[in-house]
Amino acid sequence: MSILSELWGDLVSLLFPARCAVCGSPLVRGERTVCTLCRATAPLTGYWAEADNPVFRKCWGLVPLHRASGFLFFVHGSGWRQLIHGFKYRGAWRTAREMGEWYGACLAEGGLYDDVDVVVPLPLHPFKRLRRGYNQSEYIAEGIAAQLGIEVDRRSVVRRRNTASQTRQPRRERARNVEKAFAVRRPERLAGRHVLLVDDVMTTGSTLLSCAAEILRAVPGCRVSIAALAVPRRELGIRE
Repeated sequence: MSILSELWGDLVSLLFPARCAVCGSPLVRGERTVCTLCRATAPLTGYWAEADNPVFRKCWGLVPLHRASGFLFFVHGSGWRQLIHGFKYRGAWRTAREMGEWYGACLAEGGLYDDVDVVVPLPLHPFKRLRRGYNQSEYIAEGIAAQLGIEVDRRSVVRRRNTASQTRQPRRERARNVEKAFAVRRPERLAGRHVLLVDDVMTTGSTLLSCAAEILRAVPGCRVSIAALAVPRRELGIRE
């Protein structure tokens, strides 16, 4: 980088400082997306290093998953909730990718996901993707895949029904809402592989588990694990 470019970058940073997506404080040199203090105090689960964890146990008897984990606890009213809503509803897709990179680095360090062959983002229906402009789960998946050194497959699994938002559905209706919502269009690309299915927030788990079940039904020779960026404590039976 030339001296002139560096000076220009410093001037832009001075006039329009990037801010932490969690607390809103200006980021200093070397910080990206989330400031050092917020990273140090982040509500991380640590589940990526525990084969038997509350996310995995939540799925027992429902879908035969190989692994399951969440990265952050979804804390209502916190800056972390705002960060997630930023890339989910307000176009901050770069934040999703950078959070995926952070998550992916932890998955790589934990060692339980070393044999994953391909990362599959939970697909959006084309109409919903067109309205939003992107699929935030794809960017999370990109960040994870970059750290694990593997590929992202965006085409083998599709969403064939434009279901209503799960956040507006009563708990008892969520599984029915996503029933038969997914399809595997290219089963040969997943055959014999360990698939890591990625989404942003796992609440009841109905959507992720429905998609995982369809992959296992269509490609019986593969293994499926799930990784959610955020999970609410109450859904795991953990007191706030």
